[in-house]
Amino acid sequence: MAYIDGFVVPVPVAKRDAYIKMAREAVAIFKDHGALRVVECWGDDIPAGKVTSFPMAVKTEDDENVVFSWITWPSKAERDEGMKKAMEDPRMQYKPEEMPFDGRRLIYGGFEVIVDA
Repeated sequence: MAYIDGFVVPVPVAKRDAYIKMAREAVAIFKDHGALRVVECWGDDIPAGKVTSFPMAVKTEDDENVVFSWITWPSKAERDEGMKKAMEDPRMQYKPEEMPFDGRRLIYGGFEVIVDA
């Protein structure tokens, strides 16, 4: 069964185009290393919430929006191998000042698919 890596990240609105450019470059890298699908979503209807929310989770600032994304892999084993190779790929080596978001507030995790309808 498929395995999913999920991500939530705050991105400055002014860096939206830079984020999209970086994301498109990353798609090729992840797919070269076994990913089946990469999806990147720009927040459109994400209420602030009172107890918890996407904006609260990544501590968005006034000039930021939330990006929600995921990568689909064939299996956890293929994800483990593919993600390791992707992170070591020279095309993935960005300098901190090149990153269009604050990686310290990136939330990510791996998920076993339990329902896929």
